[in-house]
Amino acid sequence: MTDNASLPVRGIEPYHPAEDEEYMNEAQLAHFQSILGAWKNQLLEEVERTVSHMRDDAHHYADPADRATQEEEFALELRTRDRERKLIRKIDKTLERIYKDDYGFCDECGVEIGIRRLEARPTATLCVDCKTLEEIREKQRVA
Repeated sequence: MTDNASLPVRGIEPYHPAEDEEYMNEAQLAHFQSILGAWKNQLLEEVERTVSHMRDDAHHYADPADRATQEEEFALELRTRDRERKLIRKIDKTLERIYKDDYGFCDECGVEIGIRRLEARPTATLCVDCKTLEEIREKQRVA
């Protein structure tokens, strides 16, 4: 699973606010809470599948090449799960922001992040402008 949730998460359709609708009202917060909860559940199911797969498919191959292939496969799965574990923590922090009524606003400048951006990246904490500036600064540090 990637960090892009612009596609519906298990049937959750994108939110379409009314023209005069207040930003981050209860309906919007509930929508994003549903997305984040479903996404977290999907990741936790992947973790469970990995544990089952590694437990059930752990063979002691006599051939060193077969053993190395299995170890590499398991290592790749574990790296993927580690990234997903970090994403689960990020989802939990985002859910905490919803509960604290602090969701949907930029950490840097305080403006609205926007429904469309949050649909694409529900864990976003920066508006597009601040995220762009952050990326430019990162590129300058690397160069």
